Amino acid sequence: MSLFTYSAAVTAAKQANTPLVALESTVISHGLPYPQNLTLATEMEAVVSANGATPATIALIDGQVQIGLDETTLNTLATAGNVVKVSRRDLAAVSARKQHGATTVASTMLLAEKAGISVFATGGIGGVHRDSNWDISADLIELSQTPVVVVCAGAKSILDLPATMEVLETYGVPVIGYQTDELPAFFTRESGIGLQIRAESPAEIADIVRQQRAYGLKSGILVTVPVPEAVAMDAKDAEAAINEVMAQAAEQGVHGKALTPFLLSGIAKLTGGESVETNMAFLKQNAAIAAQIAVELGA
Repeated sequence: MSLFTYSAAVTAAKQANTPLVALESTVISHGLPYPQNLTLATEMEAVVSANGATPATIALIDGQVQIGLDETTLNTLATAGNVVKVSRRDLAAVSARKQHGATTVASTMLLAEKAGISVFATGGIGGVHRDSNWDISADLIELSQTPVVVVCAGAKSILDLPATMEVLETYGVPVIGYQTDELPAFFTRESGIGLQIRAESPAEIADIVRQQRAYGLKSGILVTVPVPEAVAMDAKDAEAAINEVMAQAAEQGVHGKALTPFLLSGIAKLTGGESVETNMAFLKQNAAIAAQIAVELGA
């Protein structure tokens, strides 16, 4: 049996050699409550399509990798209570046990690259956790070794952003600011961390990607896009909410892959849903820019 099952739309795009954009599925099963999660998933796919590419949301259904989801499988991910959060390390076990699995940044990158998809849109990458004692996301390792363009709103602001950037630099991962000289910080447009590479357009990013390939470099490329100004959170308000929820996590002993969903859920409650509105806005924006990059690449 083939490792992957492709949707009809993705199969048609591959046969026609037209652009594809990978989308993760943890935002559906672990990021937002129903029905917001299903609405967001369908809206992100529509945004990719509107910008000239075919969306390929990636997940595991009954242990089988699905590249591109139909309405039924999207609904399953949005409503089922038994969906496993799947990073690289979890793929084999979830497949062997024939479970439903929602892919993280790391596993989506891995599966997208194996499926021949070179551009991926997400919200924010994982990184080095604050006071981490080596709590470092597998996303950073995947970026060091998997040649996929990842379009995001920066690393999640719940993280230690300077340390995250140091790890990316150590692994030689190019971090591009899209129309910005500063690393976006997920909920906010600024982090105080300068970037070495700025690009003004999808075409300029595509040129950088082509040169990366010409050199035979195997790392990913991180494209960081500031959240739309109209929905960006105030930096002080965001930091206050993060610190409060971090303290709650420490008191309750929350750690590992349960930590990020706990923190994001807690921040949403403290901000009266403002963080969720911000999150949904930049996810759709990132999907649009990723599609535009894929079109420029012809990939």
